Formats: sequence, C-alpha cells, structure tokens
Amino acid sequence: MHWRFIHNRCWLIATKRWLYITGINKQNKTIIPLCTLLLVMLMIATSCGNSDAEIDAYNKKSLGIEEIKNADINYTIGGKPKAKLTSPIMLRVQQSNPYVEFPKTLHVDFFNEKGEVDSRLDARYGKYFEQESKVFLKDSVRVINTLGDTLYCNELWWDRNRTGREFYTDKPVRIRKKMEVTDGTGMEAAQDFKNWVILNPSKGIMKIPASEFPDN
Repeated sequence: MHWRFIHNRCWLIATKRWLYITGINKQNKTIIPLCTLLLVMLMIATSCGNSDAEIDAYNKKSLGIEEIKNADINYTIGGKPKAKLTSPIMLRVQQSNPYVEFPKTLHVDFFNEKGEVDSRLDARYGKYFEQESKVFLKDSVRVINTLGDTLYCNELWWDRNRTGREFYTDKPVRIRKKMEVTDGTGMEAAQDFKNWVILNPSKGIMKIPASEFPDN
C-alpha cells in the first residue's frame, strides 16, 4: 500500500512536469511525439524511485514499528535479575494492543532467586503481548533446565501470571529426561522446568540411547 503511494506520487510529479512542458511547447506550436512523452515520464518517475530499504523503513515508521537490532534485554524485579533475552531482530509494534515480535530467533536465560541460571529457552520465533504479560513461541522451541531435562515442541506459551505453571501448551511435546523420552499432547511446567506434567501422555516411556539425542 505504501509502496504504491510513493510511486503514484512519483507519477503525479511526472505528469505535472509533462503538462508544464506540453504547455510551453503548445505556445511555441511544437508537437512532441508520443514515444518522447513516455520516455520523459519514465525518466522522471525512475529518478524519484526508492530503494527497498527506504520503502521498508517508511512502511515500518508509518505503521508505528520500532526496530532494534542485536537486542539484549534484562528483566528485573526489585533489582533482582529474572531473565535475559537476546535476539538479532526485535520489532516493537505500537497498536491498541502493543506487542514485541522476534521474527529471527530468540534466546532467554531465566534466573533463580540467587541470580543463577536455572533454565534456558530457544525458539525461532517469539511474540510478547505487553498488556497480558504473555509470550507466544513457535518453531523448534526448546527449554532445558540445570538437570539436563529438555522440552521439545513447536508451540509454547509463557505467562508470567501463571505462577508455578508459566510454561504451557496444548500441542504435541517431547521431554527428554536422562535416558528416557516421554511424548504426549499438552503440557504445563514451572519456569525452571523442574516440575512439569504432560496432560495427555503417550503410553509408556521410551528408552533412547544417548547417541540419538541432539546436542544441548
């Protein structure tokens, strides 16, 4: 929409310039061929063209989007660190329901009361809803605690208001614990990922060789 606006404005400028040139030549009784008209208008329109980067920046500004590269955010409560987030790209969107988007991966370290990392999270995409204090994560989501227990799923929510059950999903999950793997659908877990429950577990627990697990 904004790209069209920019280039329509260029064609409007070109048309005005052409009418001005035509008016002068009419007074001088000179006729300009149609091919010359098209060539002149094309040159004028091209001269006021915008690069992809300029158009993208214009669109983001007009939509109220703030872009931050190499974001490094520390979240504290009462002066105590609670989480640290890093992401190559962060987009803050100012709307009636503002949100922050992480379209190109994010990593989060969660801290305990002693300021020590007690769990880590990685995902290819994240979206933080500021008013609800909720984060939606998707695509290759992984959470790992200090014991090495690891959650794998494609969709996950984090909700600050769900004390002791901050992580949850109604999608398929896989949890690796030592040499065991448990599959199921739906899960709730504490932020440190030391207490978790699969709501609809698959039957039995699979014994998996360590060589078949991905590196942490």
